[in-house]
Amino acid sequence: MAVGSYSSCLLILSMILILTPCAYQLQPAEVLSLLRINRLLNYPAVLSRWNVDTDFCSYEANPYVTIICYEESITQLHITGNKSAPPLPRSFSMTLLFATLYRLPNLKVLSLTSLGLWGPLTGKISRLSSLEIVNMSTNYLYGAIPKQVSRLTNLQTLILDHNMFSGRVPDLFGELPRLSVLSLKNNSLSGPLPDSFSSLKPLRVLVLSSNSLSGELPDLSSLSNLQVLDLENNYFGPRFPSLGRKVVTLVLRKNRFSGGLPAEVNSYYLLEHLDISFNRYTGPFPASLLSLPSIHYLSISGNRFTGMLLQSMSCNGELEYVDLSSNLLTGNLPTCLISDSKNKVALYSANCFVTKDHSQHPLSFCQNQALAVGIIPHKENKVSGAKATLMIGIMGGIFGSIFLGMIIFFSLKKATMKPALNKSQRSLAEHASVGYSSQLLPDASYILQTMKLGELGVPPYRSFSLEELEAATNNFDTSSFMGEGSHGQMYRGKLQDGSLVAIRCLKLKKALNSQNFRRHIELISKLRHHHLVSALGHGFEYYLDDSSVSRLFIVFEFVSNGTLRSNISEGVPGETLTWTHRISAAIGVVKGIQFLHGGMVPGLFANDLKITNVLLDEHLVAKISSYNLPILAEDMKCEMMVGSSSSGLREPNERTKYMDKIDIHDLGVILLEIITGRPIICNSEVVNIMKNQLQESIAADGIARMSFVDPVIINACCDESLKTVMEICLRCLSKEPTQRPSIEDVLWNLQFAAQVQESWGRYSHSSEESPLSPSFPPQ
Repeated sequence: MAVGSYSSCLLILSMILILTPCAYQLQPAEVLSLLRINRLLNYPAVLSRWNVDTDFCSYEANPYVTIICYEESITQLHITGNKSAPPLPRSFSMTLLFATLYRLPNLKVLSLTSLGLWGPLTGKISRLSSLEIVNMSTNYLYGAIPKQVSRLTNLQTLILDHNMFSGRVPDLFGELPRLSVLSLKNNSLSGPLPDSFSSLKPLRVLVLSSNSLSGELPDLSSLSNLQVLDLENNYFGPRFPSLGRKVVTLVLRKNRFSGGLPAEVNSYYLLEHLDISFNRYTGPFPASLLSLPSIHYLSISGNRFTGMLLQSMSCNGELEYVDLSSNLLTGNLPTCLISDSKNKVALYSANCFVTKDHSQHPLSFCQNQALAVGIIPHKENKVSGAKATLMIGIMGGIFGSIFLGMIIFFSLKKATMKPALNKSQRSLAEHASVGYSSQLLPDASYILQTMKLGELGVPPYRSFSLEELEAATNNFDTSSFMGEGSHGQMYRGKLQDGSLVAIRCLKLKKALNSQNFRRHIELISKLRHHHLVSALGHGFEYYLDDSSVSRLFIVFEFVSNGTLRSNISEGVPGETLTWTHRISAAIGVVKGIQFLHGGMVPGLFANDLKITNVLLDEHLVAKISSYNLPILAEDMKCEMMVGSSSSGLREPNERTKYMDKIDIHDLGVILLEIITGRPIICNSEVVNIMKNQLQESIAADGIARMSFVDPVIINACCDESLKTVMEICLRCLSKEPTQRPSIEDVLWNLQFAAQVQESWGRYSHSSEESPLSPSFPPQ
């Protein structure tokens, strides 16, 4: 706005305000700023009153809009929109929004939630030096959190939940002298938590759940005011955090903490809520947790805790919820846990308790599993004569079994030797391997028990014996054979419980380093995500002479609804995916790539992404089935797979530097086929030709643009949504890797396109009634 125009508006507003009675008469500049904010937010319904009444300070507070004034200035501004609000129009600018907010110099509290704000959080927020509380949750903000936030020296509360922020948590947060509440949950932040957090003395609440943060936590024991620490669903670990004794709520669920619990936990006398479920904890369960003075909620499920519980153990009378399930606990449930079932929830399945129900394993299971991860099962200090006799008998049986097993082993070895071969193989169940049971899988507790699978709808990751896999595939019969590629043979199998699986068989070099092999297995066990064909487990076949692994079997979930290509460009006539479901599938692919890049340590890059490697399940959820596993590259005597030949990366050091951009380019080729509905051969010449056509179509008008698009979707496709996908596709196909967008940028654009399409569909007569649309225009 020009200076003259702005001055005229101020003059008019001044005249209006003189005639308007008001408890606090705002300065005209601040009234004008609020009106401009209304326009920048695209006139949301919750601000409809602003169009007719500018007496802002007299508004009654409500859940959606609250304005607090002091003298002639606004000190608090709260605006809350609809939680399902789509992103604001592309003309919106976070920079302009904060330039306008700067005209409210005494603003102390700013809350703009669920309004569809999008874009990076500008560093100009530091100009609002009076801010004490900032809440910008449930929007579409992305990019790094700007370091300029550390200049807000009066800031006490910062809440940026449910956005798309990425990158590291700023180290300069430690310079905020008054920060007491920090909540960054449900974003895409990664890397370790900075050591500077140790100096945040006033911090009372720290919530970082549902990100991709990792590594050891800094020492937080000096934060004497810290009451709430929520780190759920990250990759922190392995050491238990060092905390002060005033903690009230501690949530470490779904991380990578391991070992035993430190003794200091028993001194957390104010602790009310403790959730350490689905980690890698081992060792004796400290039963004293049940009787902590303030404990109300306790969950240790999904770990490998051992120990014998007794009926006589005591509990805090205020304890309302206890989950002990999926550990290695034995003995009897304490009476205090089951005596008041109406007011108390106690879960204890998948242990080895003595109970009348069928939810428990036999005692031998817990003893064997404890030994498998190097834990000595619980035993009493004094052993009676009868017990000693029993133990001697058991030990004798064990040694007898071992001796008999050795006789059988060497007899079979001799019987199956072939003179013409120096190296023969013997099929052995994994748990019977002498050479690998203790050396190859020392972290079996992680691989077998700590996967975060409840929400995925797939069973826990586990090891499979060769006999199980042979039974599932009818001895790897040709009728089960699905195909063979550079990454081994694929078989379809049916497990004993009736579930279908896909089994990849890899022949390994005998010289494969066993330490690297352990890391490979751990990496495979992490391939579990809503948009990946998840790994369910692994099995081995061994060389007879030295028990080294000859073949590795990786068991995956079976996805039966075909590839993304078969549902788009090779679909049954009259039954291809609609535009809405194509965007949804593309978003799924991007989220899968995002997990492969940042949700695992180490990340997997250059995954040879092709539309034929994207599968759809029965709900049309897209799942990536190709991964750049180091074990595949190592076995093929190459350091890395570099994706398609058209990725634009030529030198080895360039490939290493821009590994993530290879997948971005391959994603662009997939988007190209989604848009055009035509199969695309992945070579540079074909892709370049179609890229040029795409660029011309974007520059053309709406009607001309449709000539490039799959005719199947033309009548049920919003032009703005289509153009957004076309533009991000073009950027993905940039020749120079540095010009390709980040995976977060691609995700935001596709989500924006989906929101625009959804809004358009509500008011369009061409709304889609099913995932499959007719291949002819609706009548």
